Amino acid sequence: QVQLVESGGGLVQAGGSLRLSCAASGRTFSNYVMGWFRQAPGKEREFVAAISWSGGSTYYTDSVQGRFTISRNNAKNTVYLQMNSLKPEDTAVYYCAAGRVFGSKSPAQFDSWGQGTQVTVSS
Repeated sequence: QVQLVESGGGLVQAGGSLRLSCAASGRTFSNYVMGWFRQAPGKEREFVAAISWSGGSTYYTDSVQGRFTISRNNAKNTVYLQMNSLKPEDTAVYYCAAGRVFGSKSPAQFDSWGQGTQVTVSS
């Protein structure tokens, strides 16, 4: 498995931006599809975005399409989530995950998880 550490969370006003980072170690980073998930209090963990091994393909959940951008730098073993036009409903703990299957939105398809970083958007 690959070890993942997220950073970049915080408190931001609605309409603001944050950039999350996830640093990977332990295995060949470019062998993994990378994803971001989030979990709000009392809710199930939900898919946010994912990126292919080379970074050439991405997909998003509908609610963040056009506002969030996932990217990766394989030379730095890091995946990013740029979040713009943030809304209060984006408030959650955000998790980075590594998997082998591209195209899935299921947490079960991702094998390794970070500890999460809190994002809070105030209205």
